[in-house]
Amino acid sequence: MQLVNVSQKILCGYTNATSRIQILKISNIENWFFERAVMPQGSILFEAFQDAKLEVHTSEMMSSILSDIIPCSELTTSAESRRQQAIKMPQTA
Repeated sequence: MQLVNVSQKILCGYTNATSRIQILKISNIENWFFERAVMPQGSILFEAFQDAKLEVHTSEMMSSILSDIIPCSELTTSAESRRQQAIKMPQTA
């Protein structure tokens, strides 16, 4: 069992950069539930514990595929804005 201090909550952001609906889940924190749907090109802000891991499930025809697991500490609002800037920046060769 993982003991979590409530003061360890952080504000996180995530943007669905795909053309499919994504389901976001946090399941590694005992006695705490988080599950949200994010539409294509949609964004979400949420509070999570520092040690939480966000599971990103991308919808396919009749199922969903676990696309990624991201530590929530990498999704703090300042980290997410840096991540979005990196996605929007053109790649130079």
